Formats: sequence, C-alpha cells, structure tokens
Amino acid sequence: MDKRMPESMVLELGAWNNGTGIDLESWTGCEGNFRLAVGYSTVFWPQFERMGRYILRKGVPSESLISFERQQGATTQSVEAVLNHLHIADIQHAFCADNSRDKLIWLGERLKEIYAAKLAWQFPDTPCVGEFYRPDDPDDLTGYQISFWQGAPGALS
Repeated sequence: MDKRMPESMVLELGAWNNGTGIDLESWTGCEGNFRLAVGYSTVFWPQFERMGRYILRKGVPSESLISFERQQGATTQSVEAVLNHLHIADIQHAFCADNSRDKLIWLGERLKEIYAAKLAWQFPDTPCVGEFYRPDDPDDLTGYQISFWQGAPGALS
C-alpha cells in the first residue's frame, strides 16, 4: 500500500508560505479547529458494539438490523458488511470543494488500518475482515467505501 500523501495535498501544502510550503501537521494546526477534531474522532476511532451475534458500528438501530436480517439469503457477513459500510465522501458535506479521488483513496486506506487495529483491540477473540472498496469507475467519488464483518482468523489485512 502506498502511504505517500495525496498529490492534491502535496500541491496545496506546497503553495503555503509564499511557495515555501508547510508540513501536514502544521497545516492542520493552521486550518483545523477543535469542534471538527472532536467530530472526526468518531470516524477515526469509531465505537463498535456487539448486537447479538453481530459486531456493528455503535448506534445501528435495531429496526435496521432486523430489516437486513430478514432479507432473503442474509448471512451474518452480509448484514454486517452493509450495516458497517461508510462512504468515504460522506465524511464531509456533499459539495465539499476539495473532494478528490486521491484524498478518498488515502483516507480509505488509513481508515481500513484504523478499523483493523480498533477491532483487533476491542474484539481480540473475534477476527474481522475489512475492505476498502474502490468503484469500477474511479471518478465515482461516492463509490469509495470501507466496511468490515466477522471472518476467518488472519483475514483482516
């Protein structure tokens, strides 16, 4: 997995300070705020909970769980995968001006790692499988998403 910063961010950071640039942490200190940091904590270190035989993001309504359980062919994996999915573009508002494929990919890869670590820590005896899905059409910015479900030991990568 390529961990280099998205090219669009490299360009933005390089334009700071009359072209001398700024590092990402300093830029965050200049542009961010604490209310967003608190909000982002729910995305970057989410709360998970057991609901019966499922491991789900905290706050899934029981009515949604029941609805997906009742669908023909539903399995624990399919129910968890749909209820745990997160569209990366939905982290921000629908018309966020700096939404770009490279940022969505970078965030999706990081979130998959974060969720893997959190799930392994919180549920050490219940291995989970994580997925960062990239749409067939790379320009479909709403199609980039992550999800997880319970799976075979060692399956989360």
